[in-house]
Amino acid sequence: MNVSLIITTYNRYDALELVLNSIENQKVKPYELIIADDGSDQMTKENIKKYIKKSSLNIIHSWQEDIGFRLARSRNRAIGLSKGEYIVIIDGDMILDSNFIADHIFHAKKHQFIQGSRVLLTEEKTLNLLIKGNISLSFFSKGISNRKNAIRSRILSKIFSFKSKNIHGTRGCNMSFFKEDCIAVNGFNNEFEGWGREDSEFVMRFLNSGFRKLNLRFAAIQFHLWHGKESNKSLPKNDEILNNTISKKLSWCPLGLNEFLN
Repeated sequence: MNVSLIITTYNRYDALELVLNSIENQKVKPYELIIADDGSDQMTKENIKKYIKKSSLNIIHSWQEDIGFRLARSRNRAIGLSKGEYIVIIDGDMILDSNFIADHIFHAKKHQFIQGSRVLLTEEKTLNLLIKGNISLSFFSKGISNRKNAIRSRILSKIFSFKSKNIHGTRGCNMSFFKEDCIAVNGFNNEFEGWGREDSEFVMRFLNSGFRKLNLRFAAIQFHLWHGKESNKSLPKNDEILNNTISKKLSWCPLGLNEFLN
């Protein structure tokens, strides 16, 4: 199965480089890797260009103008460029376990959205990794919290992974789905600007379409580099969009992926 791995980023190349290195280390590599860049500066663009030249991965840099936080649009732009039949989305500060892609493929099913978990790194641990360029992390590493999320076990995953019909626990840093299912709900909603709720609204439309949500546990492990909190000033407006989707049981948004599909 051809996997298009999409990484969202914005002006944080030091973290992105660690993530890219962890993708080079995947036991099953993605068919293509698309960097969904929400308007990074020229220095970041140059560093990405240098990495692409030296990498054996098939990397596409999808960039859009920096006129504010437009994560939904940036993801849609990248999905529109994708050629893989299966989409995996992560953030540009997630160091991946070497089995990450393989685990998503193993659990992939048509009409099913996969929501993975994450391991949180402390600020001190993150700084140490960035200085040393280290991507070697495990359950036994120092400087991590919610440590159980670092356990990879096929048996535990089968026992504790569960299906749900709600958006609780939705995070865009570790999700996957078939591209044709994403097209069916018109991808992410481009109305979202500013941080918050774009992931939940997308999943809500996915569920309203009659599709399933699998909360994947003890598989698809990733380690989240520390960063400060995003501004929540856009939440009132974004909550309004989400609540409208919930109350009207919408499965389609007019301003979405269709803008970037041929």
